Amino acid sequence: MKFIKNIILTFCFVGATLINAQQKPIKYESFKIEDGEFKFNGQAVRLHSGEIHYARIPHDYWRHRLKMVKAMGLNTIATYVFWNYHEIAPGKWDFQTGNRNLSEFLKIAKEEGLMVILRPGPYVCAEWEFGGYPWFLQNYKDMKIREYNTAFLNSTKAYFTELYKVVKPYLIVNGGPIVMVQGENEFGSFVAQREDIKMEDHKKYSSSVFDQLKQVGFKEMEFFTSDGDWLFEGGALPGALPTANGDENPENIKKEVKKYHNGEGPFMVAEYYPGWLDHWAEPFPRKAAERVKSHIEKFMNNNISFNIYMVHGGTNFGFTSGANYDKNHDIQPSMTSYDYDAPITEAGWETEKYMKLRDLLKNSSTPPIPSRIPVIKIPSITLSQGIDLEILKKDVKPVINDNPLTFEQLNQGHGYIWYSKNFNQPIKGTLKLDGLRDYAIVYVNGEKVGELNRYYKKYECEVNIPFNGKLDIIVENMGRINYGADINKNTKGITSPVFINDREITGDWEMYGLPFAEAPSIDAKQKSDLKENRPAVYKGNFNVSKVGDTFLDMRPFGKGIVFVNGINLGRYWSVGPQQTLYLPGCYLKKGQNEIIIFEQKNTKIQKELNTLAEPILDKLEP
Repeated sequence: MKFIKNIILTFCFVGATLINAQQKPIKYESFKIEDGEFKFNGQAVRLHSGEIHYARIPHDYWRHRLKMVKAMGLNTIATYVFWNYHEIAPGKWDFQTGNRNLSEFLKIAKEEGLMVILRPGPYVCAEWEFGGYPWFLQNYKDMKIREYNTAFLNSTKAYFTELYKVVKPYLIVNGGPIVMVQGENEFGSFVAQREDIKMEDHKKYSSSVFDQLKQVGFKEMEFFTSDGDWLFEGGALPGALPTANGDENPENIKKEVKKYHNGEGPFMVAEYYPGWLDHWAEPFPRKAAERVKSHIEKFMNNNISFNIYMVHGGTNFGFTSGANYDKNHDIQPSMTSYDYDAPITEAGWETEKYMKLRDLLKNSSTPPIPSRIPVIKIPSITLSQGIDLEILKKDVKPVINDNPLTFEQLNQGHGYIWYSKNFNQPIKGTLKLDGLRDYAIVYVNGEKVGELNRYYKKYECEVNIPFNGKLDIIVENMGRINYGADINKNTKGITSPVFINDREITGDWEMYGLPFAEAPSIDAKQKSDLKENRPAVYKGNFNVSKVGDTFLDMRPFGKGIVFVNGINLGRYWSVGPQQTLYLPGCYLKKGQNEIIIFEQKNTKIQKELNTLAEPILDKLEP
């Protein structure tokens, strides 16, 4: 009976206002936190929210995904803003092109009748490259990331200033859908991880970031913080509503929120996890649909608002995926798919979890579920050309230095660096790359001799370099760490001296940057020239009579990245559990399409690539 009563109350508050946008446009007049309630246009409301990241969804599919959220019965979406996705180079901002067009995303959210919770960071975590920080911050002298210092705070202020220009028309104080703004993110966790910093200094930093948000123009908005409720002491800020992450116990949530919010609510779980993040080489985590439904039902019965993180995960296209670490692995790179076992799959499909939540949340104004985007299977794609990566390397001017330089020192954010060293005398023994970040294949005179990997803590291999021999080390940046104390140790490449036995190898290291910011170009006249166990670039063309989503079957391949029509779909790696790459239909065109594959391991020469109608996300390989 209590459950039914709460449902009725919720939709008495919400139903008259937050209805299908196609029936009647919603007026976004006001949003306040007062009297222990969220109040939208003066009426008490509970936020039934789902997290969805515009950067992880093709621009052309934004409306479809937001309609899916609305059809599940939610009235709100939450989204991070990834600072490094918009400051693409120092002082160079992009809020307009493709998936970066934040204002367009907010406009669609408003048209679909959804409230928006904005999570600007500057730190976001989110299994995203470097937790949202631009990689080049590490090159700034005297900067301490996520700490109180002038260099870092000047950078966050510049970011907030640019962001405010974009989102200002979409704030509810200006008639837009953004109802709340987050101050910092999960800062209580950072406080717990960095006990070397005094609490007063932590608070000095987080208060300064919060003040910056208000100074640049957000001051009239309602603010919140988001932490595990046992970490509110480090994360809560005066003037911001503390919300809980990860807790499913209503009594704990209410107790801690009251403690830090003048003895009253409203109460909210800002991150309820219906699934979980996943890493390469680890099992794909699952969470039962019935269990998820029971938790959401419990929140509703206890007058607790919630944000489902993620309601739709999407994809880490390009080099946007981040990484974690634990005591067994120096890095745990996140997969390209950010499916998250969410109610809405990576490709936008409804799941059993979705249907159970829809049954719980829908009311008379909930719209029908949108049709799925069509799926196609493309006949076998012939890889008509293949060349050794060395051919492309010849067009790159090397940087020469006595010691290997990092990605950051070479002013390169992502991709690969080819380190090369010539020896005028023979040497053999154990090659030691303790500073490897993150994955390398080692060659002597063009022959593969070792594969080193930060995930497996493998930093050594045997080498036997002859007179006038050549050592090549091709290093991949697999994504910067996005969570934990080590977020401040995020340089990439070879980051410490190279040793063979106990001898440091110095002098005339050649470094060739291969950032692959764009698809590598293969001259049509270039004859195929491939050898097994040599890094290769493949090219193929294929025709489609109609466009639709599909999944590239990467099981025959080893490790690398794929471009289709110039768009980097992300990494693949045979260890799994992800064995396919999602290819959205909006990235295809009727007629001829081009595919480029950079295959790092190339243990066998590839002739073709096939597609599947469904993804493979849970197949681990030894």
